[in-house]
Amino acid sequence: MKNNSNKITLTYVLILMFVAVLGHQFFLDFSKTSDDSSLYFYIRDFIFILISGIILKIILNQNAQSNKSVFEKLQITNNEIIESNERYDIVAKATSDTIWDWKIEDDSFIWNKGIQGIFGYKKEEVGKTSKWWFERIHPEDSLKMSVKLYSFLEQKTEKWQDEYRFQCADGSYKYVFDRGFLVKDKEGKPIRMIGAIQDITKQKEEEQRLRLLETVITQTKDAVMITDIDTSTEVIPNIIFVNSAFTDMTGYKANEVIGKSPVMFFGPKSDILEFDKLKTAIQDYKECFIETISYKKNGEEFWINFSMIPVTNKDGEHSHWISIQRDVTEEKNKVKEREQLIRELTQNNKDLKQFSYITSHNLRAPLSNLTGLLNLVEDIPVEDPELKEIIDGFSKSTHLLNETINDLVKVVIIKDNPSIQKEKVLIKEIFENVFNQLSFLIGLHKPILKIDLEEVTILNINKSYLESIFLNLLTNAIKYRSEGKQLRINISSKVVNDDLILTFKDNGIGIDLVRNKDKIFGLYQRFHNHPDSKGLGLYLVKSQVEAMGGTITVASAVGKGTTFTITFKNN
Repeated sequence: MKNNSNKITLTYVLILMFVAVLGHQFFLDFSKTSDDSSLYFYIRDFIFILISGIILKIILNQNAQSNKSVFEKLQITNNEIIESNERYDIVAKATSDTIWDWKIEDDSFIWNKGIQGIFGYKKEEVGKTSKWWFERIHPEDSLKMSVKLYSFLEQKTEKWQDEYRFQCADGSYKYVFDRGFLVKDKEGKPIRMIGAIQDITKQKEEEQRLRLLETVITQTKDAVMITDIDTSTEVIPNIIFVNSAFTDMTGYKANEVIGKSPVMFFGPKSDILEFDKLKTAIQDYKECFIETISYKKNGEEFWINFSMIPVTNKDGEHSHWISIQRDVTEEKNKVKEREQLIRELTQNNKDLKQFSYITSHNLRAPLSNLTGLLNLVEDIPVEDPELKEIIDGFSKSTHLLNETINDLVKVVIIKDNPSIQKEKVLIKEIFENVFNQLSFLIGLHKPILKIDLEEVTILNINKSYLESIFLNLLTNAIKYRSEGKQLRINISSKVVNDDLILTFKDNGIGIDLVRNKDKIFGLYQRFHNHPDSKGLGLYLVKSQVEAMGGTITVASAVGKGTTFTITFKNN
């Protein structure tokens, strides 16, 4: 700047001196002036030129200083603007805010880069009017937000901030928190509004999750207790929260336990080993599940299922413990009752077995002797009719008792022999054996037999049991035939998946299942007044089927017949 002023001043002086010399020369040519007089003019003009040059230099220096000051101020202002813009961009990035600038009078809208980075819009997709903004507000939030905004623009409210859902470029919505500030003219009229949109989607999701957790905690029937992690004074940290279910279970209100250790709930009958297990888990910051006796506020004992689970914050540091507690007194009592019942049933079963052995074994020897004596008596002629009638009645009763004992022996053998002998058998072979045994009975009553037995080998089946099942069911079909119609018996087998299904169907007198459904397979249950009926056959059939791992069902109707379905696993 200083060099420029010197150059301008020097140029100015030289030009004036040149003009002055030319002017004097021209003046001397046209006028008759002495040399002394012209020298005087030269000196005068030269002094004048120097003085004006000095004045010019002073003026130029002052202007230069002024311009320098202005330039420095402009430079400082420009630097401040650059720094301010940099700070603005940094703050916008750090806060993840989307800044918008709305010039209200001409409805022009400017967005910063947050609208692209946060909401996914491309630069050319971003609108430049407020309409584009309003169109992307969720329809359910638009009316409420608009009412609050225009109330603010009309200066009916002092500040404006709102939460609403803003649409992203992919069509999804994000929860945002928006707040704006008005710029007014001299007359107080709003001319501009600047706002900042903050994405609070994660906070909203977390709020919803916490509300759900709060609902679960407050509504659950299990007691929930939260403690801190400080174990400097107590081995179990102090309580900071309990739900209403905790009060219902223990009788303690929240203000009576908060700030105290759960140690207060343990007492003389609490399991010390379970308590030590809990202490160790807390020291190691590991979850723990214990079951022990606890005490209510009124001193009442109850069994509690008690868990302590450590909770960490976002930095992975342990922040507190959550305990879920359940009163299991009723379950414990039921377990005790069940164990007592099992012991009683086991003892009763032993007693019944012993009784069965006594009746089936200890009575056989006397019965055999008695039967032998009766056989001897039958060979001796008895002349007295009354004595003969007595002996005949006694003989019948003895034979019936012997049959009953034999039946009981069969039942005992089945019930007391879980490991029966099993082998591969052919169904047709079993049926042929049974048919030969009942050939006289079949020839006597001449039933129509329809046999549809597949060539199927049954694995893991006891041959004697299966033969007994066939024998009992076929005998019953003949025994309980309907006198008014031809007896028809269908015996079939089929394989369905891994099951072998045997079906015995007849058109006999049938059984009233409405009255006798629960008694069909009972011991000594009789449903007809048949002279040969003892009520043991179906009981034996069911016992033998189940002993081989099968199942049996019955379908019957009075006067229409009966169908027995037996299912075995064919493997």
